[in-house]
Amino acid sequence: MNILDYLTEPLTLPFMMRAVLVTVAAAAVCALLSCWLIMLGWSLMGDAISHAVLPGVVLAYIAGAPFAVGAVIAALVAVALIGAVQRSGRVREDAAIGIVFTTLFAFGLILISVTPSNTDLNHILFGNVLGVSWLDVWQVLALAAVVGAVLLVKRRDFVLYAFDPGFAHAIGLRPRLLGSMLLVMLALTSVVALQIVGVVLVVAMLVIPGSTARLLTDRFSVMLAISVGVSLMGTLIGLYSSYYMDVSPGGAVVLTQGVLFLLAYLFAPHHGVLGRIRAAHRAQQSPAVHG
Repeated sequence: MNILDYLTEPLTLPFMMRAVLVTVAAAAVCALLSCWLIMLGWSLMGDAISHAVLPGVVLAYIAGAPFAVGAVIAALVAVALIGAVQRSGRVREDAAIGIVFTTLFAFGLILISVTPSNTDLNHILFGNVLGVSWLDVWQVLALAAVVGAVLLVKRRDFVLYAFDPGFAHAIGLRPRLLGSMLLVMLALTSVVALQIVGVVLVVAMLVIPGSTARLLTDRFSVMLAISVGVSLMGTLIGLYSSYYMDVSPGGAVVLTQGVLFLLAYLFAPHHGVLGRIRAAHRAQQSPAVHG
């Protein structure tokens, strides 16, 4: 069997075709948002929101409402609680985030354990990309399109907010509103990604692509493109690997993205480990040459 057969055989199966569509959509939108999370230093916030949406998703399932509605409400509640705990003055922001997201995540686990269901709600935790229906596909594509459109249309404003909130305010933008919009996008993206890897590993898809791209470029526009490319490559390689090796799709996707990050961390021309070693070596040799 040649390489073309390896690439096309899975696509002849309806469940793999649906999985590929969902994976590509989730990978692209996670990669775009990842860049802003990295530049804002919101990696921990991404972890918090992705876990905090769990009770909202479960309650939405119980109420028969769209998962996205429950996720956004849960995310906004989480942000409000984090702010309330932090404003007490006795608890640092990182501690407040840890307290709130673990408490809400635990609440979600309890809801899963006591909710009668014809489907396995544990798929929310660990993902079930090979079991998505066409309805799930269209929902994911719609959410991904909304998030992607907002991020691209408001890209300039979000960049100003990430790099200089004071200047953004001075030219008439509203930093608080922009931050709230990014949090809503984060909640919606978490719903998209949990179809692939589940709530537990969503943060990996939200952090790894942007971190990898950050090692490879200093320009934000290029960073967006590299992040999407790395994310698509990692998710597709992971998905195909899970098919041929019969392993967890979500685990394979995240592991592949982690390997790509490791390669960038080691071999990136300017910011990689080997690149820094070469630069230091050249700097040490330079005085000797001039001397």
